[in-house]
Amino acid sequence: MATVTAKRLKLSPLDDRVVVQPTEAEEVTAGGIVLPDSAREKPQRGKVVARGPGKLLDTGKRGEMDVKEGDEVVYGKYSGTEVEVSGETYVILRESDILGVFQK
Repeated sequence: MATVTAKRLKLSPLDDRVVVQPTEAEEVTAGGIVLPDSAREKPQRGKVVARGPGKLLDTGKRGEMDVKEGDEVVYGKYSGTEVEVSGETYVILRESDILGVFQK
């Protein structure tokens, strides 16, 4: 099981949950207009920094996770729960809330 270490606090996701560090929203549009914080969209893209062991199946075994640490993913706009750990913002969400993985 992976753990995100942020100074003294450790955060380990359970079951089929993943911890994602959102990427910053664009500050400037393609046309060069600078957007204030209130006009920026909520990030929907981020990097997986930790994942749980997988969902516990009826058979008693754990399901395999499709994402791994380091994957860049896109997730639903209102998915997951934002948490702050030592000044860093993370989103904890279920693997099923991840819509896709960007290819490297």
